[in-house]
Amino acid sequence: MMSAKIMLLGDIGVGKTSLARRCVFDKFDADYKTTIGVDVLTHDLTLGPDCEGDILRLVLWDTDGDFGNRIFETVYLAGASGAIIVADASRPGTLVKMTTLADGFAEHFPGRPAVMIVNKIDLAPPSFDLAARAQRDLLYSSAKTGEGVTELFLHLGAAVWRRAR
Repeated sequence: MMSAKIMLLGDIGVGKTSLARRCVFDKFDADYKTTIGVDVLTHDLTLGPDCEGDILRLVLWDTDGDFGNRIFETVYLAGASGAIIVADASRPGTLVKMTTLADGFAEHFPGRPAVMIVNKIDLAPPSFDLAARAQRDLLYSSAKTGEGVTELFLHLGAAVWRRAR
């Protein structure tokens, strides 16, 4: 079984913790508790037939949104295999932060997969085409309803698996 350190990056309150908890426990907790520093969760993800059905152990590093771009100056990212960079569909300003963090991750970790995700589409359905401007992966999810969450982790997991082969 292969293991991969996956960073969850994004502004405060975009739903990084909720996405991680939905992936690991398939639950949503409406009581918002700000992450202080970093929380680490693990989840064994069974990849699809295009990845030979392998199992990838995700080691999810859920970061504090207060880091901003300073996250790239911390030791937390050392050894990262990939990143999930999150924005909140109901807060347009978080989209700018998401693209800035995605650029920073690409610069510091060239070739490692990163997926940008617009979360909370249950609150504000996406009405923009950021993917064309960003020229990288952009997915949509709702940690609350579960929509798009499994696809997000499978998409990134497959990219990490392919890169390791």
